[in-house]
Amino acid sequence: MSGSLERFSINQMTVKQLSLPELADGCARLGIRNVGLWREPVQAHGLEATAKLVRDAGLTVTTLCRGGFFTAVDPRERAAALADNRRAIDEAAALGTDTLVLVSGGLPAGSKDLYGARERIADALSELGPYAERHGVRLAIEPLHPMYAADRCVVSTLAQALDLAERFPAHQVGVTVDTYHIWWDDTAPAQIARAGAGGRIHTFQLADWTTPLPEGVLTGRGQIGDGSIDMREWQDHVEAAGYTGAIEVELFNDVLWARDGQEVLAETARRFTEHTR
Repeated sequence: MSGSLERFSINQMTVKQLSLPELADGCARLGIRNVGLWREPVQAHGLEATAKLVRDAGLTVTTLCRGGFFTAVDPRERAAALADNRRAIDEAAALGTDTLVLVSGGLPAGSKDLYGARERIADALSELGPYAERHGVRLAIEPLHPMYAADRCVVSTLAQALDLAERFPAHQVGVTVDTYHIWWDDTAPAQIARAGAGGRIHTFQLADWTTPLPEGVLTGRGQIGDGSIDMREWQDHVEAAGYTGAIEVELFNDVLWARDGQEVLAETARRFTEHTR
């Protein structure tokens, strides 16, 4: 049985070659109701202009990416990161989304202290959680595949993400469940159940795992259906845990970005219906 587009959300990064007006037009043509936005193109288009654009198009903004990068040791760098995250929370609220996705940050230059880096994430969340709550925004810690632990995200598993999130109220801090980053982890289904029991699954994202990975690995996320991940299996896990929200497709892929964006948008919508329930 195939799914419908009712819960489908197209993450802006999947079709980053499209301008925001082009993305809104494509969504209207295909009957897509949800989008996940990224801060940089929103800022380039203008925050107020983007909020009006999505509102006039009848689109729901499911998430804003991204906040985070909390692991710096230098006090000035940490203060700058906190200030930037407060701005990200303000932007999320202005766009009408209740979820800001967090990529926590990698090891500081010369450091080998994973534990210390994770504790600095907790310190930042203790300041940002209440600020986010006052603005009606939830923070969603995204664990990234372990290959990114050194330079991008010291939180590599859902268990690690939940260990951090559970220090704070669920309406302040939860997690992002992204198939690309967790599909390899045989403990992830139990951690999804744990997250669901605590009301902490704040967003669910799809991307496929294809090999060989490109040089630099960042742009290796495959179009859903092209790789090794059973999307319906992971959908079953999050839904058994009580998740009923939108399902985003977020792809970083140079081959897709080199193609016509409207074609990629239509293909992604079609693949979503083919590989979800």
